[in-house]
Order: sequence, then C-alpha cells, then structure tokens
Amino acid sequence: MTSRETENQTSVQEFILLGFPEEQILHFLVFLVIYLAALVGNLLIITVIALNQHLHTPMYFFLGNLSFLDLCYISVTVPKSMADSLTNNRLISFSGCVTQVFLVITFAGVELAFLTVMAYDRYIAICHPLHYKVTMNRGACAQLAVSSWISSVICSVLHTANTFRLHFSGSNVIAQFFCDMPQLLKISCSDTHANVIVMIALGSVLGMVCFVFIIVSYIHIFSTVMRISSEQGRYKAFSTCIPHLVVFCLFISTASFTYMRPRSMSSTSLDLMAAVLYCVVPPLMNPIIYSLRNKEIKGSLWKMIGRIFFLKRNELLTLKF
Repeated sequence: MTSRETENQTSVQEFILLGFPEEQILHFLVFLVIYLAALVGNLLIITVIALNQHLHTPMYFFLGNLSFLDLCYISVTVPKSMADSLTNNRLISFSGCVTQVFLVITFAGVELAFLTVMAYDRYIAICHPLHYKVTMNRGACAQLAVSSWISSVICSVLHTANTFRLHFSGSNVIAQFFCDMPQLLKISCSDTHANVIVMIALGSVLGMVCFVFIIVSYIHIFSTVMRISSEQGRYKAFSTCIPHLVVFCLFISTASFTYMRPRSMSSTSLDLMAAVLYCVVPPLMNPIIYSLRNKEIKGSLWKMIGRIFFLKRNELLTLKF
C-alpha cells in the first residue's frame, strides 16, 4: 500500500479491546476479586505506614510508595476491563488508548525502578548497617523516588509518542484487555521497524541494568547473611529479601516476554496471560509478600484495628449510659 493510499483512508478514531471474549461473567468476577483485594491490601499498608511513626523509615517509605504505585497501576486497566465485560462495550477512544499506553508504561517503569531501589536499600541495610542512616536519609530517599518517577515518565513519553505517530487506518481490534503497545504495533499500517528497534533496545538496556544491579546487590546480601551467626537473624534477612527477588523475576520475565519477543512467537492466549502477570498480579501480590507477612506491619495493623474497635465500643457505652 502506497503512502497516498494510506492517507486517503479514514484514520481510526477508536479501538476495540478484544480481551476475554468468552466467559465474560467469570472474567468480571475474577477481576473484581483481584481488584478489591489489591485495593484493600494496598490502602491498609499506606494507612498503617502513615499512622505509625515507628514505620517512618526508608524501607517502609518505599513500601508505601510501592503500594500507592500499585493502586494506580491496577486501576489503569482492570476497572475498564470489568466494565467492558458487563456492558459488552469494548470500545475505547483514541485519546483513551493514548492515555492507557502512557500510564501503563509509566507505572511499569516506576515499578521496575522501585524494585531496584528497594534492593539497594536492603543492600545498604544488611551489608553496611552502620552507614544506613547516613546513606538512606530522607533527602536520598526522596531523590531516588522522584528520579524513578521522572525517568519513567520520560521513557513513557518517548514510547507513547513513537507509537501514536504511526498511522492506524486498517483493523482497530486490539487482542488484549487494554491498549498495549506491542498489540498496537501489530495493527498499524505504517512501517513499525524503527518502533520495534527502539522498544527492544531501550527495554533491554533498562531491564539489563536493573537486573544486573539487583543480582549484584543480592550476591553481596546473601554472602553477608551467610556469615550471620544467629539463625534468627539469617531467617529475618532471607524472609525480607527472597520475596522481593521472586516478585522482581516474575515482573521482569513477563514484561520482557511481552515487549521484546519476536512477533512470530506471538499468541493471543500467551499475550493475555503475560499481561495479567505483569499488570494485575504484582499489585495484588506485593501487599501479601512484602508487607502483610511483615511482623511490624501486622503488629501495627492489629493495633490500629484494636483502637478502632475500642473507640467504637467506648462510643456505644457512652450512648448507652
């Protein structure tokens, strides 16, 4: 097709999110349970950390930020997908699709950055405990958090602009439950070779830098932990670090599978599964494996719940007498 023929065609004004065409009620119920669980879990963590002065430390600062990020991340895709299942209206406007692509890439980038920063935090805490308060002071934590957001936004602007400079005049069906950049490249009638190169090159560099940084950090962490004489101390260190490593590996592997594999390996079912694993599962699992297993978080949570019940009980007794 020549460029003149392409220009003469009507540009796509909206897209159809194919998502899960079968078992729509089941899809809605599963996503509803996941979304509510992620919402409640992350809100509880943010509340507990905000209200407890003892948890105002670098580790919990990043956990609180991660919980806020996860709330935003899962809210970009899941509510829209649930509404599509109920109404059977799978349309999304062009501007809505641009917004989804920008936000998904931004939040995915910040997720990767925070997971890397949290590995650095654990490395300093375990390998250089005497320097921890000086190295991870409030200013340093704020700079790391802000840098994570800014770098991710810049990366997202680049990818989003590079994607939507393309022409869409043929098929408008996206085989995904949200506007995903690789799926948009598939249906574009423009030459996407440069887009694929930028996506793979930038993704590979960022992913590899974060991966190497985290692996090196954990090599030092585990070698230090193995020298701890106390079995309880080793258990505490491992219970903090291993879940973080598992989450990072799951996130980076599924995101890499989606964004950097050849098109010949593409499959609708695999694409959907991978998208759920890197967009929906982390916001649900992070509160469980990072915080709700944490004794300090659990202790603070039970104290907060106890205070609420105690106040309500006192109010009832006051009204009664």
